[in-house]
Amino acid sequence: IFMKRLCATVLGFLIAALGLVSLISCASPSAKQTGSADWVTLLDSSNMGNWDQIGNANWRLVDGAVQADKGVGYLVSKESYADFSLRVEFWADADANSGVFLRLSDTKVVTATNSYEVNIFDKRPEQAYGTGAIVDVAKVPLPIPQAAGKWNVYDITAKGTQLTVKLNGVQTVDVQDSKHARGPIALQYAPGVVKDAGTIRFRKVQIKTL
Repeated sequence: IFMKRLCATVLGFLIAALGLVSLISCASPSAKQTGSADWVTLLDSSNMGNWDQIGNANWRLVDGAVQADKGVGYLVSKESYADFSLRVEFWADADANSGVFLRLSDTKVVTATNSYEVNIFDKRPEQAYGTGAIVDVAKVPLPIPQAAGKWNVYDITAKGTQLTVKLNGVQTVDVQDSKHARGPIALQYAPGVVKDAGTIRFRKVQIKTL
């Protein structure tokens, strides 16, 4: 009888302990569950966000988008990123020269050589590195994408050396490259082939670290 009672007592303690462990697990989710995989909005239709500005582009909030149509310049994120997914909603007219720069190594000078430039430039003289391409890294497939005069979505992923780009759901880049491992993100405005012409608008930019 004593042994039966002892076994019943031990079993009760074990059940209670298991219940406590389960409760702790539910109350204290892992870092991944608490938001490390959440999307973070860097700018949206009502907020320019918190970016450093380089150059003299006239960035401002116009009709629910961050817009520039004069000068030459960049918005540079204050944070650096290594592996991430990036979602960018943009509108560009045919004369605009813009781009999304990844893993920038110099926050004072933005170029396609010290970062990866995912281009927005329908009229780029070398069309293979126009809209949808990563300049000097990955050309776009035929037919050459055209983004002017409408809202578009870039889905960009950088994970280790793997870089992928989708424009409006269609993959334009899938490439391996190891030149740049980490850095801020930058958004560009510059006139295109027509001097002092072109408008770029960014309606939403979101990032998710991987």
